[in-house]
Amino acid sequence: MSAIKVDRLVRKFGPLAAVDAVSFEVSAGEIFGLVGPDGAGKTTIMRLLTGILEPTAGQAWVNAKDIDKQAEALKADIGYMAQRFGLYDDLTVLENIHFYADLYAVARLERPGRIKRLMEFSGLGPFGNRLAGKLSGGMKQKLGLMCCLIHTPKILFLDEPTNGVDPVSRRDFWRILYQLLKEKVTIFFSTAYLDEADRAGRVGLLHKGRLLACDQPAAIKNKYSSLDLEGAFMAAIREYEQS
Repeated sequence: MSAIKVDRLVRKFGPLAAVDAVSFEVSAGEIFGLVGPDGAGKTTIMRLLTGILEPTAGQAWVNAKDIDKQAEALKADIGYMAQRFGLYDDLTVLENIHFYADLYAVARLERPGRIKRLMEFSGLGPFGNRLAGKLSGGMKQKLGLMCCLIHTPKILFLDEPTNGVDPVSRRDFWRILYQLLKEKVTIFFSTAYLDEADRAGRVGLLHKGRLLACDQPAAIKNKYSSLDLEGAFMAAIREYEQS
């Protein structure tokens, strides 16, 4: 069963095609990485799939909902953590979580159990009354993720979630993501870190709005006779530019 299905999706800004006829599928319960440098179109695809932007052409479905025609209904099914997630520095950790619980209309009776579990899950338990502005970069990312999870979404969209985060915090963040996979949450993330992309079940290599390859990391490396994804990505770009 597909959690995400994308069919020749296009998004133009004037004459520029930021997303150019991209097609792929993500299975339910899968972790999928969209990999590419800045300007490749990763954030635009994220915003299209979460119903923030309207496509210029093509179609896509997230949890069987049309991203163009059912964008509002889609919001209850997904969690979206943008590169600059909207935490409020002058609110505490718990106040931020309650704020997002209000936005997602989480019932008051359901909140204590969910929040307790999320705080334990993330390791933020001792910091509930700390102002978000006083948290480290890694702890802010964890808090952002907890805010995205308060309504128990089926699909999680993470736009470069570990960008600028220290290695220890990156490791902790991935530990949380793998735990979510065990709970059958579908995870769609973007990254410019090719070593991080190796953690995904499958990856899509994105270059100038075009999807150059989409497969398991090992299969992509094997296709381009490379020991790592960076070498495979460079080979895919050369092949694309020569075609």
